[in-house]
Amino acid sequence: MILASQSPRRKELLGYITKDFKIIPAVGEEVVPEGTSPEGTVLALSRQKAEEIYADNKGETIIAADTIVAIDGEILGKPRDKAHAAEMLNKLSGRVHSVFTGVCVIFADGSRENFAEETKVEFYPLTEREIADYIATGDPMDKAGAYGIQEKGAANVKGIVGDFYNVMGLPVGRLARVLRGRL
Repeated sequence: MILASQSPRRKELLGYITKDFKIIPAVGEEVVPEGTSPEGTVLALSRQKAEEIYADNKGETIIAADTIVAIDGEILGKPRDKAHAAEMLNKLSGRVHSVFTGVCVIFADGSRENFAEETKVEFYPLTEREIADYIATGDPMDKAGAYGIQEKGAANVKGIVGDFYNVMGLPVGRLARVLRGRL
């Protein structure tokens, strides 16, 4: 089995299901058609990553994923810089947003499962000082929506509805069920 990601979080989470995998990150350009919904975006991106790795690894099971944060229909990717991170965190402050993770599994026989999982996350209202202090940790700079729920960003989260691990980047329970009986 191959995990098509260099994310340490996804590696850790897939390890909850199986230890028998190797990592080959997808490196191709991500292309999403204009006007695609957040759910459609993660479905398309995870499928592209899986297909890229499967092309050179037929006969292997490939797992690829992509995670985004969305609020009011706007997709919040990884911040470009500290100002962009602050802008995102201000949008999330005191509100509920969605975290979508798309997963594509291409099995060794070429059959596929492509699904998206949504988790609702509510943030506490954040002061400018809290936002600045959080950004100063460096934690938000490589994460969709400018936060990580499993790290220092946990202090900003009032509650969640859905799969906690989905917010980290891989819906462990649903993926385990997709893989069950196929490997």
